[in-house]
Amino acid sequence: QVQLVESGGGVVQTGGSLSLSCAASGVSFSTSHMGWFRQAPVKNRAFVAAISWSDRTYYANAVEGRFTISRDNTKNTVTLQMNSLTPEDTAVYYCAARYAGSAYYAPRRGSEYDYWGQGTQVTVSS
Repeated sequence: QVQLVESGGGVVQTGGSLSLSCAASGVSFSTSHMGWFRQAPVKNRAFVAAISWSDRTYYANAVEGRFTISRDNTKNTVTLQMNSLTPEDTAVYYCAARYAGSAYYAPRRGSEYDYWGQGTQVTVSS
């Protein structure tokens, strides 16, 4: 059974930082692409960042230069370091995984991921 469990969400002031972690189990982590998505109230789910099985990283324009995604294959975890947070970053953040297979690049579309975590709330106060 695949499980993705996010942690690290919370409330932070504008300009602050948070580090989200996603612990994966039941999945071949080292051969999986991993992604982070977020969904703000009354908005659609949006791509935030992804990391391929080979450590290639991808970012949404809105977070480029502020967020960093990384993975630790020894611990089956993926981390999203978020700096310089603004109220526009307020959302529920979801971790996602998919077996890489023949896909060299980690996808940006949520529909291309097979497994999802339950989400963790991030609130940035002004």
